[in-house]
Amino acid sequence: MEFPDDVGYTKEHEWARLEGGRVRIGVTDFAQDALGDVVYVDLPEAGTAIRADEAFGEVESTKSVSDVYSPISGTIVEKNPLIEDAPELVNQQPYGDGWLVLVEPADPADVGRLMNAEAYKSMVEGS
Repeated sequence: MEFPDDVGYTKEHEWARLEGGRVRIGVTDFAQDALGDVVYVDLPEAGTAIRADEAFGEVESTKSVSDVYSPISGTIVEKNPLIEDAPELVNQQPYGDGWLVLVEPADPADVGRLMNAEAYKSMVEGS
């Protein structure tokens, strides 16, 4: 299981990476593993406002459908163009090509308020 140090984590198992003033968001390795094989991802279009801790999309797997919660508030500037045709990228590369949306944050400092890798790892391992 991967826990990269360059992202912030949420209790709902999303990650956020600050990249040049914008924030890339995806689901964690732990989440994709729990979901099973991802078969469809429903994401809003660019220009959609999202709010921290509120659902903005869904990930459908062979096991279930799960909401995706935003780690930060802001406006979606891009949804991952690869995901529509290859939703399995969420399983294969959760911190790489399996990202979900790129967001113009309302406050870039919000990423710094998320859990770090050590705290998230402790949470999922129950220690």
